[in-house]
Amino acid sequence: MKNTIFSALFLLCAFTTSYLPSTTAVVDTDGDILQNPGTYFILSVFRPGGGVEFAATGNETCPLTVVQTLFGRGFPAILSSRLRIPFIGEGQLFSILFRIVPWCATTPSKWTIVEGLPESPAVKLTGYDNTVPGEFKIEKANPFHNDYTLLFCPAGEESKCGYVAVHFDQFRNRRFVVIEVQEHGLWVMFQKLEYASGLTLSSA
Repeated sequence: MKNTIFSALFLLCAFTTSYLPSTTAVVDTDGDILQNPGTYFILSVFRPGGGVEFAATGNETCPLTVVQTLFGRGFPAILSSRLRIPFIGEGQLFSILFRIVPWCATTPSKWTIVEGLPESPAVKLTGYDNTVPGEFKIEKANPFHNDYTLLFCPAGEESKCGYVAVHFDQFRNRRFVVIEVQEHGLWVMFQKLEYASGLTLSSA
């Protein structure tokens, strides 16, 4: 019986280890590796520009648009990979969800990519029909600092990833969109939720 249990545990460990990605660690503003899952404020490296939150834009009656705040840290986001590993590294696919859910939105408030809109492909919360299946990943933006870019990769087409960027609409909302040009991608850093304890979760 002991031999059977030992063999099963050995096979499980071997199977899990074989699927661990060979990747460079992504670190937060404290220099700690991003946890999977982990909760972070996604902050702009450059100013002006703060964190990320949701807002109602265009004809929306529910705040489903992912936007950049001008000031403040915005809302904390959960980064979660399907891989059963304790960290998130460069190039590893994962989902992004806000911890705070709009009262009128579907739970969870997962980031999705929507086509067919004036600013498309647009980053929206769950609630739109014409979404593109896929996940996000992180790439290093600056080799000398912990600055990164966010990319969205369509399912099954990881070679066609686009960069998350900011699009200004006519009302100066800083909407998140996906573009092909790397130079215009948003540079971000990740700050632990615990690090900002005692602060408000909204920029308002």
